[in-house]
Amino acid sequence: MADRPRDLADRLADRAAPRRPPADGFVRQTWTLPRDQARDQARAFLTSYPKAAYMSAVESWRELPGDRIEFTVRRLPSAD
Repeated sequence: MADRPRDLADRLADRAAPRRPPADGFVRQTWTLPRDQARDQARAFLTSYPKAAYMSAVESWRELPGDRIEFTVRRLPSAD
């Protein structure tokens, strides 16, 4: 089925709009580091904010040229 012009305009507007973080209550941090430093940074984050208290996790990661890793971690703002 062919898209209507309005559908195309809506998709393009969604791409042009600035991305907003999801409103799910998590605090997110993103780093781009060389592989070894990325591993150390993720380990330090997960040690500082344990999963049992903060529900912390590596949310996403990707390999970039030059053996660099971009990754995003998330955690709850506080433990109750």
